[in-house]
Amino acid sequence: MTADAGRPSTPSTPYYVQAGPLARRFNSLLGKLARIGISLAGSAELSVRGRTSGRMQRIPVNPHLHEGAQYLVSARGHSQWVRNMRVAGGGELRVGRKVRTFTTTEITDPVQQAAILRTYLEKWGWEVNAFFQGVSAQSSDAELQAAAADHPVFRIVVSN
Repeated sequence: MTADAGRPSTPSTPYYVQAGPLARRFNSLLGKLARIGISLAGSAELSVRGRTSGRMQRIPVNPHLHEGAQYLVSARGHSQWVRNMRVAGGGELRVGRKVRTFTTTEITDPVQQAAILRTYLEKWGWEVNAFFQGVSAQSSDAELQAAAADHPVFRIVVSN
């Protein structure tokens, strides 16, 4: 279910900004570029097994390094890849022929999420600020903690 960009999430309607036609085309282009080995500012193509179809689903993502660990942040909220990741527990990141298989742990502590979101927004804010409903890297800790529930964060551990 999609929550309006200006409306906070509730337990029955988790925050999610669905991609429009232009964003889907752009994401498709970014995914194709990653598959042939072109990464824009560190982007990669995520593959995660679909929780109902069992097929690998692909989407471009912005892996983020924070204090020596790598994370995936869902700027758009509780998207399909997030729901799939919660079930699959891992996936693959691809840039060209380099495929990194990983497992995940979802970060649920709002204080830890806020610290990761701050550095994520410092790096990727130019691309994703529109999905954070006014929260930015310059926001207070309390504002980032409040936004944390709407933007799932996964720590990834590469296994190959």
